[in-house]
Amino acid sequence: MIGIYLKRGRDESLRRFHPWVFSGAVARTAGSPAEGDLVEVYSAEGEFLAVGHYQVGSIAVRILSFDRSALDPDFFVRMISRASDVRRAAGLPSAETDCFRLVHGEGDSLPGLIIDWYGGVCVMQAHSVGMFRARKQICAALQSIFADSLKAVYDKSSGTAPFKAGLELVDGYLYKSEGFTDDEQTVMENGHRFIVDWTGGQKTGFFLDQRENRASVGRLSAGRRVLNLFCYTGGFSIYALAAGAAFVDSVDSSARAMDMLARNVELNGFDASRHEEHCADAIEYLKNCPKGRYDLIIVDPPAFAKHRGALQNALRAYRRLNACAIDAVAPGGLVFTYSCSQVVDRDTFAMTVFSAAAQTGRKVRILDRLNQPADHCVNIYHPEGEYLKGLLLYVE
Repeated sequence: MIGIYLKRGRDESLRRFHPWVFSGAVARTAGSPAEGDLVEVYSAEGEFLAVGHYQVGSIAVRILSFDRSALDPDFFVRMISRASDVRRAAGLPSAETDCFRLVHGEGDSLPGLIIDWYGGVCVMQAHSVGMFRARKQICAALQSIFADSLKAVYDKSSGTAPFKAGLELVDGYLYKSEGFTDDEQTVMENGHRFIVDWTGGQKTGFFLDQRENRASVGRLSAGRRVLNLFCYTGGFSIYALAAGAAFVDSVDSSARAMDMLARNVELNGFDASRHEEHCADAIEYLKNCPKGRYDLIIVDPPAFAKHRGALQNALRAYRRLNACAIDAVAPGGLVFTYSCSQVVDRDTFAMTVFSAAAQTGRKVRILDRLNQPADHCVNIYHPEGEYLKGLLLYVE
């Protein structure tokens, strides 16, 4: 196996079990690895440290194990089984929830791999060439672990795996059980039903990381006038309607998402007169809506910053968006606001929202700090995995 040798003094992070080797820490490479190849990482003194997938970029190696003997033919069976055990410990699946994240990259010591479970359908996304090339082994491991309870495995890596010559980045099924024909599935989350379209929807089809935050919105929606911005297929909207919101307005720029949202409202048996879809730009909608119309506003935008180079522009966008929401909400109203940008840390996001609040001149209190759920687990040695952060605000 090809060896990656680190510069002297640059092995501390690996000795603390951080799963990344940055290119700036590499002194030399013994051999010529192709992207996605397994490589062994050594200290400057030649001591074995770890084994992982080689890649081109600022992260040179994504670590799979600190034990070279772990990369045996049962590696993926063993690691995905452990990930499944973690979900069972967190109460997933349950009688009321049959959709959750089964594998969360570094959080499950499988950097570059995401697998979401939708009632027996596994939708996987490879974020590295190494995981993309291992997708058939991963599929075989899922079949071995879940047997007859596995309906299908769908690979949706075309938008996540790095584009490299020779990679056939075409989404499709790696496995289908006998008789399986559907490209969408009706799932349950905390007793609510949602249609998930993994072939045409965003990400793997549904934003599973907001499950607990949707429940929090539900607990506070009774009798309130609710605005759900960047609503996608209506997760927050369904919880608010179920909790007895006076009415819910849902806003998203995607017509396809609006159609799915309407189907989800009908699926859950809600009175359509209490809900209205608006296919529009969220910030423009906020600017034009009458102030005080809403008692509860949800601000859940896409990642404005996917890399550090976009950070300052992203912070300006978060500040502008949150200022509009805080300015628009009725006195005594609530604002749930989120950032899913990994490069925007928790403190920076809070300061950005503080700046937005100060811009409006209104009195604002933080009632709660919001996070990703247990199935989006964070490896304690990889704090960067804590990407979703949010605030619940009370606005006088």
